[in-house]
Amino acid sequence: MTPQPPAPAEPKPEPEIVLYDLACIKNVCFSPVVWRIRLMLNYKRITYRTVFLEFPDIEPTLKELGVVPPVSAAGTPSRYTVPTIHHLPSNTFLMDSAPIASFIESTYPSPPLPLTSDLGKLIETNARSVGARAFRNAVMPREVRILCPRSQEYFRSKREAALGHRLEDLLEHEEEEWRAVDKHMTAQGELMLTNQARGPFVLGEKPSYTDFFLAGNLQSARVIDEGVFQRLVKYPGYGEIYNACQPYMERKD
Repeated sequence: MTPQPPAPAEPKPEPEIVLYDLACIKNVCFSPVVWRIRLMLNYKRITYRTVFLEFPDIEPTLKELGVVPPVSAAGTPSRYTVPTIHHLPSNTFLMDSAPIASFIESTYPSPPLPLTSDLGKLIETNARSVGARAFRNAVMPREVRILCPRSQEYFRSKREAALGHRLEDLLEHEEEEWRAVDKHMTAQGELMLTNQARGPFVLGEKPSYTDFFLAGNLQSARVIDEGVFQRLVKYPGYGEIYNACQPYMERKD
């Protein structure tokens, strides 16, 4: 009996969204703000493809596409940045994680993802203050190591001009900075576990945008430097949220 040829593979569905992301030499997503959107797309099973951009290519690429940056609170145009998405069915471009998240939730409401909650607002506000300086100073001088030479040069020149010193100087007081926020990090982690009796996420059984906000920060740290990641997940709550979001982090590119 003549063997039958294998059935042709089913074609992959056409992407609904093009996600513009930040490139690194590991060829995976490492930007915390892009991870928030990637987690949403993965959770909602929305088809998408990724375009990775080097730091110096973000503005010219998005300008060429006709993307208009959102206006800042001061009334001036924001800088070009990622995440940016192109929603192909409506030919809509959007920049910045907050408006993108709102657009995705309204356009793809199932499964629902709560974008705000009183507890979530408190946790996100704390995250931007509690430990934020220690986190930034630990990550920034290590981030440059996972960039290609062109992006390294761009990143270093911009950040060092703003800082007024070398990136590596940020690491001189790393241990004392972490010690200074130790109790605050513990309290923040315990806040994340408020609803642990109801489930593994911030609000209990199902994820919210706050979970993706937290998990995105942690995954960013892990890609940049495993040591920084391990320092964070030793606190209560951080590892639990990260592990709960793992199913939505399988696709990293």
